[in-house]
Amino acid sequence: MNWIAIRMLTGDRQKFFGLIFGIAFSTLLICQQMTILVNLVQRGANAVYNEYTADVWVMDPVTRTPEVNYAMPSTALEAVRSVPGVEWAVPHLRSSAAVRSSDGDLEGVAIVGVDDTTLLGLPHKMLIGDASVLAEPDAVLIDDVGAGRMFGRGVNPVGERLELNDRRAIIRGVVDATPTFTSQVFLYTRYSRALGFVPGTRNRMSFVLARAAPGVTPEELALRITRQTGWKARTRDQFADDGIAFVIENTGIPFNFGITVMLGFIVGVAIVGLTFSLFIRDNIRQFGALKAIGVTNRKLAGMVGTQAAVVGSVGYAFGILGSVLFIYWFEQAGPNFKGFYSPWQIPIICLIPVVLILGLSGWFGLRSVLNTEPASVFR
Repeated sequence: MNWIAIRMLTGDRQKFFGLIFGIAFSTLLICQQMTILVNLVQRGANAVYNEYTADVWVMDPVTRTPEVNYAMPSTALEAVRSVPGVEWAVPHLRSSAAVRSSDGDLEGVAIVGVDDTTLLGLPHKMLIGDASVLAEPDAVLIDDVGAGRMFGRGVNPVGERLELNDRRAIIRGVVDATPTFTSQVFLYTRYSRALGFVPGTRNRMSFVLARAAPGVTPEELALRITRQTGWKARTRDQFADDGIAFVIENTGIPFNFGITVMLGFIVGVAIVGLTFSLFIRDNIRQFGALKAIGVTNRKLAGMVGTQAAVVGSVGYAFGILGSVLFIYWFEQAGPNFKGFYSPWQIPIICLIPVVLILGLSGWFGLRSVLNTEPASVFR
């Protein structure tokens, strides 16, 4: 009976392809929007994950994210170093500034000051140059996405001169950093030099980065630092989660993307439901003939379920493939999608609305089949 159901389904190619298109379009829209939502929200944690060496971030109690921070006094550094279980602790500065390029353009940037001696706080990978160039006078490093935004894609920015707070800065290298939620241009330099690039205030140290000694967990060290110093201490993963929560709580992104996902579901129900109803109506005489020769309602329901499963499987596969190709193409086409990926959980989540769409469409179609009188085929 299932073979007969499939032959009935593929016999009307126009409606068959219409059903596949409806499922594929809904799956593509829902999966693609959910993927972009997840990646955008996760960018709230990228500033933390770009710094890969520290186990614990120490900050002022009112600080919420690497971008939304309140400066601490320099004495906090020694206070953190005095806590038992701290292997090392270094200062870290993050501040916004306006930079003027050599051709006169003005650009908002984020200044990141890393430890003068160890250079702890830099991203892991260098694309052009070496981290040791920061020992040169006025040297700064720029992130690859920011370099493309300021100077154009494919242009080597090494040697470009910038003006920061009436001071000269020379780009000596390019680092590989995942863009953050704010998508600012990042300039990395030594901590002492960064103090001259940002406006002078009484307190300018944004964070203290610390590493737990062997035998001490980051969670335990964070609790020790908070109890002994009074400063807020968060592990690397905890602070990354804080950045994600800040994006969710203070932007309308989840709500707006949720509306788009709901629209994809509604469009899927409308297209698939209408097309499936037309398919059942056009084949109602065949279903009536099957009932006339003794096919039970249970087997007829199985036939309709088989048709829905075939359409759903093919349409779902095309939709997932289209979503993956969309993310891959845009990730390759420009820096705005750098680091985007499709989490394995999203296709599973997208399967739920597809099943609901097919269930609703199949239910309405099945009602017509079950209510069909066998004698109608002979009229």
